[in-house]
Amino acid sequence: MPSEILDIQSMRQSAGFAAAFLKSMANEDRLVLLCQLTEGERSVGELEQLTGIQQPSLSQQLGVLRAEGLIQPRREGKFMFYRITDTRVLGLLRALEAAFCRGAP
Repeated sequence: MPSEILDIQSMRQSAGFAAAFLKSMANEDRLVLLCQLTEGERSVGELEQLTGIQQPSLSQQLGVLRAEGLIQPRREGKFMFYRITDTRVLGLLRALEAAFCRGAP
């Protein structure tokens, strides 16, 4: 099998992984939550206050991010805290911030 075919197969597989990764972030509320978590670990109450996302939508979006492995919960007593666990998220959010937030039209 020619190396070009193997390369395109590998590229397609990587593209599939990238598309799934981007799909998990492709929601306004999830992006806002992830942006808040770039500053460090936050409690659910802090996230609700900072983002204005109300329950049950907040829990739903945190659940999606958790299921996709992008964030990780930590329970402390009756409080739940979240932090970003996938370093690719930080790099992508920095690129999005540069492209869309700093001096964006």
